[in-house]
Amino acid sequence: MRKKYLEIGKIVATQGLGGEFRVQYYCDSADVICSFDRLFMGKDKTEYEVEKARPHKTLAVLKLAGIDTVEQAKTVVGKMLYIDRDDTELPEGVHFIQDIIGLEVRDADSGRVYGKVTDIYQHGAADVYSLKTPEGKELMFPAIPEVLLETNIDEGYLVIRPLEGLFDGE
Repeated sequence: MRKKYLEIGKIVATQGLGGEFRVQYYCDSADVICSFDRLFMGKDKTEYEVEKARPHKTLAVLKLAGIDTVEQAKTVVGKMLYIDRDDTELPEGVHFIQDIIGLEVRDADSGRVYGKVTDIYQHGAADVYSLKTPEGKELMFPAIPEVLLETNIDEGYLVIRPLEGLFDGE
């Protein structure tokens, strides 16, 4: 199921005295989180206008409207930041990781259900998807066109054709 709000980062510390704070972002780069005009905070998804945003080492530094002092910034440390799905557009065939986690993984030839996607590792040339079988075993497969044949977010499944030997010994 597609979520309306997607986690984009977590506030980890204050920055200076003017209400800025540091964010550990969950996107490809700090530039992504810095490109949004509005963000949503906390479990209630309170909307904030982004007044300033810049990359800072391995984090992003943000200043949101209404958070103007270090004391106010301290009260939001530890909170999650979200974007509204409608504020961004992905290219055809590209999906948010949060939409893929939890999808059922099916075999293209037999229809067998291998399990559900539990994690995605982004290393090297291709992402690697981790799934948990109904028996609790972890299996992994590369998200390459030869293996990952279909991603259907709306219906809640992936279709794969494992390379020979990939799931041997499962």
